[in-house]
Amino acid sequence: MERNHRIAIQGVVTSVKMAKTIVVTVSTERNDPLYVKRVGYSKKYYAHDEKGEAALGDTVTIMACRPMSKLKRFRLVSVDKKALVEDVAAVEEALEKQEGVVEDKEAE
Repeated sequence: MERNHRIAIQGVVTSVKMAKTIVVTVSTERNDPLYVKRVGYSKKYYAHDEKGEAALGDTVTIMACRPMSKLKRFRLVSVDKKALVEDVAAVEEALEKQEGVVEDKEAE
C-alpha cells in the first residue's frame, strides 16, 4: 500500500478524554433496501493525536495508518474547522443525552 493512497476520512471529534487519542464520529447516509429510503448511520474511529490539537466538536481529517493500539488505526491529519465555545457545550449536552448520562448537580 502506497503512502499517498491511504484512506482519509472527515468527521467530528466526540471525545478527547484519553491521552493522545481522540474519538471521531463519521456520519453518512445509505439506501435502505427494505424501506427504500435514505437512512443515516454513524461510525466511531479512534485516532492518534500526538500534539493534542483537536478539541471537542472540531471537524477533523483522519488517515489510516499502522495499528497503534487495540483500537487505534488512524492518525490526525488536520483540524479543518474549529468548534465555537458555545457549540462545545451544545455538543457535550447532545452526547450526554444520546448516551443517557445524567450528571448530578449539587444544590448550592
